[in-house]
Amino acid sequence: MNKIIYAIIPVLAFSIIFVNMFFGHLIFASETQEVVNKYSVYVHLLSEWQSDSKNIIFEVTNTWHKSEKINNVNHVFDAESKEYNTNQLHEINDKSYVELKHEFSNCQEEWQPMLYRKAVDTVRHEIEYVQGQQLSTDPSVSVYPDIENKNYDNAEQQLKIKNGYVQFFPICTSHYTTSYDYSVKTDNKDLGFDVYFVASSEQRENFANSKFDYYTDSGCYGVNKQSYSGTCENIKKDSGLLVIFPDDLKPWTTNVTVNLYENN
Repeated sequence: MNKIIYAIIPVLAFSIIFVNMFFGHLIFASETQEVVNKYSVYVHLLSEWQSDSKNIIFEVTNTWHKSEKINNVNHVFDAESKEYNTNQLHEINDKSYVELKHEFSNCQEEWQPMLYRKAVDTVRHEIEYVQGQQLSTDPSVSVYPDIENKNYDNAEQQLKIKNGYVQFFPICTSHYTTSYDYSVKTDNKDLGFDVYFVASSEQRENFANSKFDYYTDSGCYGVNKQSYSGTCENIKKDSGLLVIFPDDLKPWTTNVTVNLYENN
């Protein structure tokens, strides 16, 4: 059965790519209630970090619902926007890093994928589903299994991440309060990550001190994971997701996939 699936998927992908050459612009001309923003964040940790590897790449998909007021307005991503493809020097825990955002819309614009990219994403989703790395049958929604980090226990993780790297991913919503499904996974098999839904980006700076606060309901956080999915309800419009890694990255680039879906 698996062999048949692996044979069909490339044929299906090629067919979709071929159709895109002639009809892709027509397919994406239809309106949708959902806005999809796909972007990446490349992080290079500078010399004061202890990690052997200095690179983290976050691939992010953020899906939210259009408000009725702007439903007929098509905000397509502008490559000349201020946040596009710019290096920015930042500091956290008194340690510096360079952050490069690619195609980040700041919840203002809509990412419309070329159909071949959608085909590639669909093929990847199907392969992950067959391999058990993906729990959702819907290619537009990613749900990852709950996989604990077995390299060390949660107590050691809490010690490690206090001086670790923290990334904030804002949600997008037209509501004052909303609910979000999310999923996070990493290819780094030596470390676990922590993930928390928080009320604002300020909690990124508060993570290392006693002021840190997060949504404590079940499903709003995960500790010492290598793969995790959850749902956080009744969160405010300025909320977002924190993903934290210990400052103990090994000699390779750590890749992290983050998916956010508004479910109101």
